Amino acid sequence: MIVGLTKNQQIPTAKMNRNSGRAIRERIPFSAQSVFHPVDRDPVAIIESQNYFRIPELIPLRHQKMTASPFAFFRGTALLMANDLSHQAQSGIHVTICGDAHIGNFGFYASPERRLIFDLNDFDEAAPGPWEWDLKRLITSVILCAHDLGFDNKKIREVILQTAAFYRKGLDLMSDMTSLERYFILGDEELFLKSFSDSSREEFEKIIKKAKKRTSNQVISKMTETDQFGRRVFIESPPITTHLDPKLIDEVEQYFRQYLKTVRPDIEMLLSQHVLTDIAQRVVGVGSIGTRCYLLVLTCEDASHLVLQIKQANESAITQYNQKNFTTPDTLSHGLGNGYRVVSHQQILQAASDPFLGYFSASEGMDFYVRQFRDMKGTVDLSELDFEAFKQYVINCGLSLARAHVQSPYANWINGYLGTDDGFDHAVLDWCLAYSEQVYRDYEIYKQSLASN
Repeated sequence: MIVGLTKNQQIPTAKMNRNSGRAIRERIPFSAQSVFHPVDRDPVAIIESQNYFRIPELIPLRHQKMTASPFAFFRGTALLMANDLSHQAQSGIHVTICGDAHIGNFGFYASPERRLIFDLNDFDEAAPGPWEWDLKRLITSVILCAHDLGFDNKKIREVILQTAAFYRKGLDLMSDMTSLERYFILGDEELFLKSFSDSSREEFEKIIKKAKKRTSNQVISKMTETDQFGRRVFIESPPITTHLDPKLIDEVEQYFRQYLKTVRPDIEMLLSQHVLTDIAQRVVGVGSIGTRCYLLVLTCEDASHLVLQIKQANESAITQYNQKNFTTPDTLSHGLGNGYRVVSHQQILQAASDPFLGYFSASEGMDFYVRQFRDMKGTVDLSELDFEAFKQYVINCGLSLARAHVQSPYANWINGYLGTDDGFDHAVLDWCLAYSEQVYRDYEIYKQSLASN
């Protein structure tokens, strides 16, 4: 929403906004942000509270995935961390945040111009919220993953401080740009690769090459077969890929027509040339396991195919715990449901987004969003990286997060609050190290709870 000025009112400048951020630092010093305050709560109860919207038969698979490691557990506990963060010191400066900015939720994908981009790529929890929540979730995930990879504490401290520093410096650099210059920043593959040493670059070049092959054509060749009528249909692979009850297929087809009303006119015209030939249920991710997710095969008259994904969108963990203030972006006032929330916040946070993004609301109050499936989407296998490659990868995550946050109106307040030295870098290091110990405790409690049932 554009806010007009009253007569004789001065237009706020970047310098004025940075000064406002510095003033907050006097009230909420870095020393307050460095202290983790343990919260009296039942971690299992909070995690299980989300099972009401999950498919019951898939909940055991979610348990299995989350107990694989502390980092895997952490990936499924965005709601638990949002609860904990709401009890910590914070600056009160709000921007549009990812809400689940752990390092597994960054990666490659194709822009509408078919350029490969590195950026945030998961927005199920995206909403207005405190900028610190994203940064602390990112850095805590770095600690947990680095421990899994066997890096020592000295190296872990090094990578955390550099990630925080690059977030801070990136925010500062981009804040000096015009709003349009910030908007058009694009972290493509060439810029990404330039940040790596020769040895590390070779590993990421392989990842990029593999990502470029992950298209609808690859999905069709590997995950579908031709039925007796010559149509492409999904190959059953329970419990990951399964076909639907015929009654549910009719519902999905009806909702797909709703989705078409939410896409751009050119995409609607393109999709009108396709016929929906098959629908299957698909299990994805860790945090998303048990939520409703469907894959659709669409076939054109020229025998080409497009594969779309429908995902259930639930209430954001951020909105459940965040308290609004005057800095909170007004992005949730449209009343169009959580599918719209995911799509609109993805478009705000990403440098470029999937043109097929759309949404609809279904029966029983469920919301969904739609996107392409595997459109050159490439996730980095962190277990394959040595320390230097891991560090550079995480630094790029910090820069991407800064680029996302700087799109919001009060980003310069964050810039002023952080300042130019490394005070906050060390504060967030201390807080996240302490919180990672809480994650390990919660992980053990969760495993014990499952073992006793």
